[in-house]
Amino acid sequence: MARPTIRIRRVYAAEKPDEGLRVLIDRLWPRGVRREALAMDEWGKDLAPSSELRTWYGHRPERFDEFRERYRAELSGNPAVHRLAHTTGTVTLLTATKDLEHSHAVVLAELLGED
Repeated sequence: MARPTIRIRRVYAAEKPDEGLRVLIDRLWPRGVRREALAMDEWGKDLAPSSELRTWYGHRPERFDEFRERYRAELSGNPAVHRLAHTTGTVTLLTATKDLEHSHAVVLAELLGED
């Protein structure tokens, strides 16, 4: 079965026409963004890291490898992950995170792209 094409975008970037299913993957609503202004199809709060994990990580790049392991463990068995992994077309993961390279969005995208 073909996996979806996964893209990661910041919520503050303008929407592009080829982004497919747009899913906000942050637990908290992004600062400075009006709800009616964000073009999204769903808000996947259950795809975000737990508050405890997010606080522990604190966006410290030196903790990213351990964060990745802990976050993947949290996502284990999550039905929303299974559903997105079996979506056809493009799935765009939306996040307010500044450092996309060391974010939960990257970990989720990796997981969605695995067989």
